[in-house]
Amino acid sequence: MAVDYAVIVVYLAGMLAMGWWGMRRAKSKSEFLVAGRRLGPWMYSGTMAAIVLGGASTIGGVGLGYTHGLSGAWMVFTIGLGLLALSVFFSARIARLKVYTVSEMLDLRYGGRAGVLSGVVMWGYTLMLAVTSTIAYATIFDVLFDVNRTLAIVIGGSIVVAYSTLGGMWSITLTDMVQFVVKTIGVLLLLLPIAVVKAGGFGEMKAKLPDAYFEPFGVGGETIFTYVLIYTFGMLIGQDIWQRVFTARSDKVARWGGTVAGTYCLVYALAGAVIGTAAKVMYPNLPSPDSAFATIVKDELPMGVRGLVLAAALAAVMSTSSGALIACATVANNDIWSRLRGASAQGDPHDEVKGNRAFILVMGVGVIGVSIALNDVVQALTVAYNLLVGGLLVPILGGLLWRRGTGAGALAAVVAGGLSVIGLMWHYGILANEPIYYGLLTSLVVYVGVSLSTRPTDAGTLAAWRERVAGREAEAEVPVTA
Repeated sequence: MAVDYAVIVVYLAGMLAMGWWGMRRAKSKSEFLVAGRRLGPWMYSGTMAAIVLGGASTIGGVGLGYTHGLSGAWMVFTIGLGLLALSVFFSARIARLKVYTVSEMLDLRYGGRAGVLSGVVMWGYTLMLAVTSTIAYATIFDVLFDVNRTLAIVIGGSIVVAYSTLGGMWSITLTDMVQFVVKTIGVLLLLLPIAVVKAGGFGEMKAKLPDAYFEPFGVGGETIFTYVLIYTFGMLIGQDIWQRVFTARSDKVARWGGTVAGTYCLVYALAGAVIGTAAKVMYPNLPSPDSAFATIVKDELPMGVRGLVLAAALAAVMSTSSGALIACATVANNDIWSRLRGASAQGDPHDEVKGNRAFILVMGVGVIGVSIALNDVVQALTVAYNLLVGGLLVPILGGLLWRRGTGAGALAAVVAGGLSVIGLMWHYGILANEPIYYGLLTSLVVYVGVSLSTRPTDAGTLAAWRERVAGREAEAEVPVTA
């Protein structure tokens, strides 16, 4: 596997080099956190697709295809649907706000009432997202170099922390663009056709597998509905996703570039399910569905191609991990630490860059430590998504869509939804569907009830909000680049 090792080493070295190059461009808070808000359509589409299609979408998507056949595409498919909904209905107004975090949007809409609470919820979500992505390095590096779990997490995590800390969003944007290209070539153009051919073609696949493997809804209606609630709605409100929207140079780029990225996700979802289905034909008795990706790559691909496809899997994990890491650090610094210490005015841009860089480094070290200590990744990610959707979905979408929503209603919804989700997970179990169903319903009822029973949001606050949404009171435009 010397050639495969060389491909991986060159790829990892390239990631670090781009981190160093990005450091030279990140001279202000805007450049460090949102790439100067000047990404064009091609870079925006590629990096947005890279952030949402991580290890769960690649390795997990193939695993679901191995278990359920073509209907295993639904998890990643609902991610694509969420990105399409965000891009078509909300991204333009989000981009025009010219903020850095979701909590800043809530403060603008409700008159400073969201406070630290929404930041804490969002920080917990982004932290767990970064942790689960970092743990995935253990699987990939085990296939590559046969190293133990802890060392694999330290190697992969350290590379991501290094280039993210150096150049912030500029470095992450550059690396994500490369990762998008590598994923497209490795998964869609190489692994997909090779897997189908090795399995004997679609005719042979249909002959050897049960009919349920080719039913579009074979995974189950309730499972699909839960995917929609968690992943489609999660795409609408996650800080990691919004922070990419903030990088667009215009609202049109955010809308149309995001639409292209969402469509790409739908194709990627189907590709993963087909690869998993082909793996089921070739390896019907694997000990774990999640090992389907690594097995087919290791046993069926030729030298060199194998290294590129493994680099694609590594790219998928790194893109999500770095996006979640910078989102986690941005929330921790801007929404929690700055508020707790009472910082009200922006400091020197250079100092702000150093401060955000320090937070990425600290959060990155913390993520690596938690990843080493944590065992049950699925439960941790489920808790994070349940709290995110159950606590923040209604206040965020309510603020964007319903003028009568108030700050008191938003705060009550965050508390009621979050506590309901926690209590229901304790009662039904962390992986049960009921917590997100009833938690989301509780948040909606409380938001509407409290908003209608309290005084409407101040007219001046709403007027300022409408000006920001319209883009008439935004930051000065920056020079346009590709």
